[in-house]
Amino acid sequence: MITVLQTQPQNTVQDLGRFGYRELGVGTAGAMDDVALQVGNILLGNQHDAAALEIQTFPFVVSFDEARFVAVTGANAKLDLSGQSFLPWTLKRVEAGQTLTICRPTVGARMYLCVQGGIDVPAILGSRSTQLRGGFGGFEGRFLENGDVLKTGDGPIRRSLYGALPPGQRLEQLDPEKGIVGLRVIPATDYFRFPEHARHRFWNTGWKISPQSNRTGYRLKGEQVLPDKAVELRSYGVVPGIIQVPPSGEPIVQMADANTAGGYLRIASVIEADLWRLGQAPVGARIRFIPCDHAEGIAAMKAVTSYLCDLMQITGLYQGGTQHAPTGCFLTL
Repeated sequence: MITVLQTQPQNTVQDLGRFGYRELGVGTAGAMDDVALQVGNILLGNQHDAAALEIQTFPFVVSFDEARFVAVTGANAKLDLSGQSFLPWTLKRVEAGQTLTICRPTVGARMYLCVQGGIDVPAILGSRSTQLRGGFGGFEGRFLENGDVLKTGDGPIRRSLYGALPPGQRLEQLDPEKGIVGLRVIPATDYFRFPEHARHRFWNTGWKISPQSNRTGYRLKGEQVLPDKAVELRSYGVVPGIIQVPPSGEPIVQMADANTAGGYLRIASVIEADLWRLGQAPVGARIRFIPCDHAEGIAAMKAVTSYLCDLMQITGLYQGGTQHAPTGCFLTL
């Protein structure tokens, strides 16, 4: 078991999300950086969608009641295991009684504490993710609190310690300039309701993630992007990645806890393959949108899948399951 010794609001139990219930008003929830969560689970030999702790406020401190393997992925932060430092994106054995401290990241926004066997909380509607709006899933449907005790499941015992190269080092670099996060987006249904000068501004503004951002949506600050004329739309289905433009003219990107329906104009949508990049962009970061078509979006998702599959094959080597594993995303410690 794991005992939470120090935490702040916003830290929750998440897996890859809850699918198939949006028509009932139940969003997917799930990890803001699903790639980081999957990498941690692959390193541990867990099911790729095993539940982990998503940490976005720091410091975060837990103690372990029994020996376990862990992997901490996501952002770049100092990790301290009872006085011993170790690196993110690596497999680490924790002994009973040891304390793990995850400090504030120097790069990125969220860390994922993945544990051998996963976090053992009840699966509700097919997922262990915390649904904050509905108050269910995860650990009692809420943020973690000091003193919470979390059970872990059964998982394989690793015979070697190793790590993965982060996706930012393996996947295509998109940053248009230093200090700006590039995101590939596809124009959406209402794109041509905006005049040419507004569309130009949308692509060329270095949008700033405002403090009014959370797991539901990222509100962006910058020059207004307004349509030719005011338009009222009927509500439509909403999924993570959709970029809506409210009457203020400042876009909102729907995130993991996205609303299930909405009526603001849809100017574009972040491709699925880049949502993890946005999930690691902290408040105050600047982002820029890069035009993309459907074919490019599919190709980008194939690159993410290939990265994860390579890692699965390589870690299989250490279980005797793979004779010829690809290289390039793996590090032996």
